Parts: sequence; structure tokens; C-alpha cells
Amino acid sequence: MLLRNRFLLLLALAALLAFLSLSLQFFSRWLPVSMQLKTQAHLSGFPVRLIPAGPGREDGLRAKNRKRIMPDPLTEPSAPDPLYEANLYCNTPGIRERSMEGHAPHNFKLLSVQVMIRHGDRYPLYAIPKTKRPDIDCVLEPGRNPTHPSLANFISHMTKGSEAQMDGTLSSLPRFPGHSLCEMGELTQTGVVQHLQNGQVLRENYLKKNRLLPNDWTTNHLYIESTGKSRTLQSGLTLLYSFLPDFDWKKINIKHQWSSIFCSGHCDCPMRNHYLEEEQRRQYSYRVKNTQLEKTYINMAKVVGVPTRQLRASNPIDSLLCHFCHNISFPCTKNGCIDIEDFKVIKAHQIEDERERHEKQLYFKYALLATHPLLNQTVNRMQRIADGKKDEVFALYSAHDVTLSPILSAIGLTEARFPRFAARLVFELWQNSESRKQQHVRVLYNGEDVTFQTSFCRDHKRRSNQPLCPLGKFVNFVKKEMFSFLNSTSYYDACHQRLF
Repeated sequence: MLLRNRFLLLLALAALLAFLSLSLQFFSRWLPVSMQLKTQAHLSGFPVRLIPAGPGREDGLRAKNRKRIMPDPLTEPSAPDPLYEANLYCNTPGIRERSMEGHAPHNFKLLSVQVMIRHGDRYPLYAIPKTKRPDIDCVLEPGRNPTHPSLANFISHMTKGSEAQMDGTLSSLPRFPGHSLCEMGELTQTGVVQHLQNGQVLRENYLKKNRLLPNDWTTNHLYIESTGKSRTLQSGLTLLYSFLPDFDWKKINIKHQWSSIFCSGHCDCPMRNHYLEEEQRRQYSYRVKNTQLEKTYINMAKVVGVPTRQLRASNPIDSLLCHFCHNISFPCTKNGCIDIEDFKVIKAHQIEDERERHEKQLYFKYALLATHPLLNQTVNRMQRIADGKKDEVFALYSAHDVTLSPILSAIGLTEARFPRFAARLVFELWQNSESRKQQHVRVLYNGEDVTFQTSFCRDHKRRSNQPLCPLGKFVNFVKKEMFSFLNSTSYYDACHQRLF
């Protein structure tokens, strides 16, 4: 009797499974393609993201631009993929990343942290001629995606910042974005959320885990510097709020940096300008050799109805990246549409150009001279803290891609990607508790420990079993080795040596 009941139960289950299978096959025929792709992506572990897609050309004409759905693989493609790289550049909030900040052996104590960030997602700096500007709202709305649990409190706190000390023109800038139609270069809600996430990561690792700042921290414990753009000031304030929620505005002192390379009082460097001009000539030469890129610009210029030279001068990739990152269809006119294939060609050229840039070394020489003042300031602060000073244990520089990119090149991170929106570069100073005279450095880029990829500590990993890089290696690199690459012995000499 028992066996008979079991047999009937198994038979019923088999019938039920067969019915469900047939039902799924039936309904899948009527599901929209987007729903089917979402289901497949969910089962495969791939996130799904709407991206603007160019249509195929029918009868020699461009059909109306539309959106398509494309799963984004979590694993890096074997060959450079323009769309994959563009997705990484967008840095869409909500994608969880592994953060290695604040991680060290138990016998090491964290002494200081210096963070250099690129501003978050922004509205384009350039407009494609004769096309409608991307329709993006820069008024912060906690109920609109992307959002963050701290967004509403952040907005409220930013309205109370009149007591903060801000140098120069910074005090006249708005503390958070607020235009219903974003202005050129304005920080978007996406950019705010990106830095709320950055600040949250740093808070978890540096304050809660390592207790970098005392509970009664003062103005002297912080060093904050920003360029005079609203997007950098706002990005810095956003990260700072998430790092130190509801901070006392009276303790905040933000210095204004007029130079995008943060050279402060050491900006007179003729050779730096020379190498930059040579690099720009290399870029131009490399671009004109790319026949596919030229054809793409010609086709795009026909679509918008302007000369090719005018379209190229408008830097269309800046605007197209905004469309791509915000999932807005690319521009269309009566002549047709700019499509995803155009975007891929331009983005692919950028990737190839970065590769050649590393090979030719002109940018590297520019980077050494452009970044020495800031790296020297970083090293000097580390040395003061290593000597027992308690000031400026947390430093924040809110900057641009043209700030971070040369730093990455100068310290030898040739494999590092171009700074994405809200990129962060961190220099940590650690002390061995068992020997207070031993200080060490860690370098992290977007949460990844890249210390032993740097030129000053690459060989150290091969010769030593120490988990961190000695501070002396970094000091020697900034004070001496940077100039040896330029056949000089000092920053002044390297900047003013004559070319023969």
C-alpha cells in the first residue's frame, strides 16, 4: 500500500512538471524580447542594461533610432570591447565592487589616507551641432533612480553650509546641482550617488574598521582641495558627507586649486608644455591615419548637416558618452541618426590611442613633470605624519580626468584604465606596530590594490616577502627617480633643460 501511494505521488509530480514546462514554452512565445532577455540574463548571472542602439541600414538609409537590450557580462572580454569599456567608464551606480581599502596585516596600523577623485557623472561639456541636447534633469530627487539611502539627508545638509570656509571662488558655487535641465558640465544625480557610494566605502574601511579619525576630530585632521568647478566642489562635498555624515560645517576648510594638475606654486615648467604639445601632435597624426574613424566622422557630419571639421571640433564622443551612460537614444535629424556603430568606432579609436600613448612615452614624460608637485606634496605629508605629526591624516583632492590620468602614468600604472566617472586613487600610509620606524605605503585604484604594479615597488615584490611597500621606495621615486627618467636631478632642471 505504501509503495502504491509513493508511485502515485511520483506520477502526479511528473505530470505537474510536464504541465509547467509546456506552459513556459507557450508563454515564452508571447513574451516581449526584452522580457525574454531579462529572464535569460537573470538565469545566467548577467545584469541587463538598456543601451542606445543604432539601427541597421535599410535600403541605404538609417532607420529611426531605437533602444535595444544587451546583457553586460561580468567577466572581462578577451579582446578590447568598446561597449564594455564604455560601460566601465559610465560607472553605473548599484554595481557592487570589491574594495581593498583599509586592508593590511593585523600588526599594521593605519596612519593616514590621501584620496584623489575624479568628479562624478556630468552633463557634456560639448554639444553636437544641430542636434537636441540630452534631456537630463539635474534637480536631485531621492525618489528617482539612481538613488542612495543618504541622498535626502545629503540635500538637507548641503543647504546649511554657509559656515564652511572655502577659498576664492568656491564660496560662490552651489553646493549641490539643481537645474531642471542640466547645464554644460554640471554634476548629475548619478554623479552625486557615485560619490555617496565612494564615501560610504571609505567610511566603512577607514573610520569604522581602522578608526583613522578620532571622534573629536578637528579642522586640522582634514585637508580638502578642489578645482574651481562646481562639479568638483560638489563631488568633494558629496564624498565628504558620506564619509563624515552630518559633519560640522565650522570644521570644513576647502582650499581652491586653480590648476587642473594641482601644481600650486610650481606651475612654471616649459618642458612640461613642450611634451604636452608633442603628445598632441602624436594624437593628431594617429587620428588622421585611421581611415575608418575618418569615414565615421564624415557620415556623422552628413547626418547633422555640418562640415566634418566642425563636427570633430565639437568633440562628439563627450556628448555620445552622455547618451550612452544615461540610456538615451543617440541624436537623429531629418538626414538620419548617429548610431551605435559610429559610437563603437570612436570609442575603439580612443582605446587604441591610449595603447600607442604608452608606447611612445611622450605622455609619460609630460606626466612626470605635470604630477611631481602633487606627488611631492603627498610624500611630504606622509613624512610629516611618519615623524609623529597628527595633522591632515585624511586628505581629499577633488579633481578631473586630466588630473588622475597623468598620475597613473607617472607612477607606472600602464595597465590602469582611463579614469572613469567618480574614479578614486588612494595612497595609504601604514606603520608596523612591532617596529614603529617601519612605515609602508599602499596604492589603490578604484578599490583594487595596485601597489606592486607601480614602477617604484614592482621589483620590491620579487625580492621581499613584505606585504606592503616601504615608504622609502615612494619617497626615493618622487625625490629622485622621477627626474632620472628625464636625465635631470631636480624638478627645476627637468622643467628648464634645453632641447638640442
